[in-house]
Amino acid sequence: MVLQVISSFKGQTSNGTLYLVPTPIGNLGDMTPRAIEVLGEVDLIAAEDTRNTQKLLNHFNISTKQISFHEHNTKERIPKLVEKLKTGINIAQVSDAGMPSISDPGHELVETCIKEDIPVVPLPGANAGITALIASGLIPQPFYFYGFLPRKNSEQSEQKQELTNLKGHTSTIIFYEAPHRLKKTLKNMLEVLGNRKVVLCRELTKKFEEFIRGNLEEVMEWANTSEIRGEFVIILDGNHNEQVEENKVTTNLSIEEQVKELIEDRNLKPNQAIKEVAKENGLKKQEVYNLYHHLD
Repeated sequence: MVLQVISSFKGQTSNGTLYLVPTPIGNLGDMTPRAIEVLGEVDLIAAEDTRNTQKLLNHFNISTKQISFHEHNTKERIPKLVEKLKTGINIAQVSDAGMPSISDPGHELVETCIKEDIPVVPLPGANAGITALIASGLIPQPFYFYGFLPRKNSEQSEQKQELTNLKGHTSTIIFYEAPHRLKKTLKNMLEVLGNRKVVLCRELTKKFEEFIRGNLEEVMEWANTSEIRGEFVIILDGNHNEQVEENKVTTNLSIEEQVKELIEDRNLKPNQAIKEVAKENGLKKQEVYNLYHHLD
């Protein structure tokens, strides 16, 4: 990899700038003055849902033109956005709520801009995971952000496998979950991880903000007897059992040997084993795939 240094504000190139602008996760008062200023000054806003973003723009009297940019049109939109940036146009990218790229669109656009020497400027702002973490009462650092577990009913076995992969983590873990999937996810967590401490955080920054603290059995009972509304952040206690987990990857083996060990000892499919080894070693899945299959 060739060293790259791009200054955000020195104007070293004729390219435009991609601004990553966080938006409120509920309370419009959390919109920063700088975010309002940037959205008003850029030439174009790439929005996950232009209808939602228009409500935000109307609230702050911002008239900047929008273009849709979401998970279903990423491949189509990125070349067009990069082409505009190369002509000197400044673009702000926003998701429906919170930080772009965090369980929302954005990463692929950032990656492409970096390759094309286009400045990428992030703005600080609202994030549901960190907001929930600091109020949870669980150990705030180190933490592991996961986001959404596999979501479809047909992927329940995959969800359990992902939870199994996370079982040995000693860090506090942050998940996102929708209300209609909450009960099933809690059930799988209890089944796979045991009765750990957990905090359910819902409707953050809104009028009905609520924290449900207890262990997995207690919050499951709450979920089974309450009306489930609002988007949830689940803050899960880490594994504080000092005994080494049997399913932990043996780190003194080569990458290829680690993959083979998981396939043989835990009957994982090759792609599942490759994904776990990549996660344990801080590598990209493609790197592990190439090493395992002896690809250049």
